[in-house]
Amino acid sequence: MLDEFLGTNLVLVLLALLIIVTVSSAVRIVPQSDKFVMERFGKLRAVLGPGINLTIPFLDRVAHRISILERQLPTASQDAITADNVLVKVETSVFYRITEPEKTVYRIRDIDGAIATTVAGIVRSEIGKMELDEVQSNRNELTEHIREHVRAMVDDWGIEVTRAEILDVNLDDATRAAMLQQLNAERARRALVTEAEGRKRAVELNADAELYAAEQEAKARRILADAEAYATQIIAVAIRENGLEAAQYQVALKQVEALNNLGKGQGSQTIVLPANAMDAFGDAFRMLKGKG
Repeated sequence: MLDEFLGTNLVLVLLALLIIVTVSSAVRIVPQSDKFVMERFGKLRAVLGPGINLTIPFLDRVAHRISILERQLPTASQDAITADNVLVKVETSVFYRITEPEKTVYRIRDIDGAIATTVAGIVRSEIGKMELDEVQSNRNELTEHIREHVRAMVDDWGIEVTRAEILDVNLDDATRAAMLQQLNAERARRALVTEAEGRKRAVELNADAELYAAEQEAKARRILADAEAYATQIIAVAIRENGLEAAQYQVALKQVEALNNLGKGQGSQTIVLPANAMDAFGDAFRMLKGKG
């Protein structure tokens, strides 16, 4: 009896263990950041996503556990020659993530090495189409071209290139020295051009000032001439209306005004009068009295 009881219990224990192993083999729990590639008899059966998945025990097995998190390739550095035959060393950085694990595990062996080689070839090709100045000034455009070409070429590998950046473009010492010399020459040229333009502008402003002064002087002369013409016209009208006495009256007033100005001169202690000066005063007073 004891042997039968022990044998029965052993069978039950083994059966329980078999059930536990079978259930654990049938249920696959996949983390959120992973995907499982399942094979059956060495052939792809399915790709399991995050969560609980049911499989056939002892027939289906997890062949590959693939992380779908974004990955960064090590910073790569490769030589390239520009269209104007300048050797540059380009540093690049690439980020990618696996979107279709079945393509990644069955179509390419070393995905990181394949992407690095692809990026290096595209960088050399794109830089070879541009001159050095264009590489330096159009880095954003160059980066965009490289990113688009990389995305198109790695599509069959089941990955997505999220970022492909050019970190730096370095030059050899000889090229750097030549560029520095060229930069200094360009700065000197710009300084000379700026100085010449300043002198030219100064001459133009001086000419404008002289022209303005001449125009104002001419304008003043025209105004004075117009005033004299108007005064002459007034005198002519007075002569025409009042006769010769009006003209003599105006002449007398001018003489009196001239004598008055002569007497106001600074440092004049002695005034020399013409012989007929008193006659001019007399004529002016008589005319004024006559007018009154």
